Amino acid sequence: MDMIGRLKMNRSSVPNLVIAQRVVDKMATAAKHFLQDETGEAMVGLLVPGTRTGVDTLYVLDTIAPDENAVVREWATFQQGDERQDELIYWLQENWHVQRQKQRDAQGKPVLPKWDVPLRYLGDWHKQPGFMVQPSGGDLMTAQSWIDDLSNGMEFLLAPIVTLGHPAATAGDSSANHISVAQGDGTAMRVDFWYIDRQARDFYPITPSVYPNSQLPTLAAYPWHLVNEARFKAESELLEKDGLFTSLVLWDTGSAPPLDVCFLVARVGADKVLLIVTPPDYPTSAPKARVSTFKGIKPDDDIYEVFGDLWRKSEPVKDPPDWSWSAGRHLIDYIFALEDALGIKHTPPPSTDPAPVETASSAPAPEEKS
Repeated sequence: MDMIGRLKMNRSSVPNLVIAQRVVDKMATAAKHFLQDETGEAMVGLLVPGTRTGVDTLYVLDTIAPDENAVVREWATFQQGDERQDELIYWLQENWHVQRQKQRDAQGKPVLPKWDVPLRYLGDWHKQPGFMVQPSGGDLMTAQSWIDDLSNGMEFLLAPIVTLGHPAATAGDSSANHISVAQGDGTAMRVDFWYIDRQARDFYPITPSVYPNSQLPTLAAYPWHLVNEARFKAESELLEKDGLFTSLVLWDTGSAPPLDVCFLVARVGADKVLLIVTPPDYPTSAPKARVSTFKGIKPDDDIYEVFGDLWRKSEPVKDPPDWSWSAGRHLIDYIFALEDALGIKHTPPPSTDPAPVETASSAPAPEEKS
């Protein structure tokens, strides 16, 4: 049976598919950058139930590259999935969750009920060599293993395949499962879209519709600590070297979206704790601080519950009169200035290994997230 015949036979089990233009653009950029090797990225978006037709719709809103240092790219091999990629997905999900809640709180109901669903991981796209426009046997085995693992919470996967070097695109069948994107050199990138779920256990073609970005929701910009990893590493090392207990928390401080990247900073023996708020464009813009009384943290305490309790009890701290921020300074400089102004005693760093910097990924995600 040809591809279109398979699509028609299984239409009842295959959802509709909408792709943001930004996703297609990012596919094209990544594929051209890795011309000789396989590459790919994770996709995030929405699964919107079909209330009128009974057919669900997948909306692919963004595609996230893996860490350059954690991915294997070879001519016929692509392996991805790393901590940074997971952190970015978590960041987008947290911001989307807060945005939905704020809309409900402000309006009494969602502004656009259609989009009031969880943001979720949808699958991976990857580039294959030559004109291999269908998933390989290895792709099928990997997908089946993934959806069979109930701990993933995934009943389906979307698996687009990108290939290069096709003839320039011409008008084609609107029901086909692929799109073509001109590359400016007389050739085209082709993206074939495939779908698999736990019930069918096989890849089926899924027909895409590409929408302008303006017609689809926009996700939060990536946070500085995941974009500027060298800066985050430097900040963390300086805090650890001084013997501070530090935990990174993503928090809704009441300012405009996105969430703020905050640091709970505690010094051994001190009765006060600092809550440092870094803006989205840190270190270009200066951090801010709040101070709260502190009675310690137990090993089994949930860091988000601890931070929330401290935040509610905290008060804003004015920058010391002789303090000024510049991008060449670091959080440890700001903390020293605040401690001097607040009378928080500096204690010598412990001789043991410094306390680790905890990150947002250590916090449990809300139950609705996939």
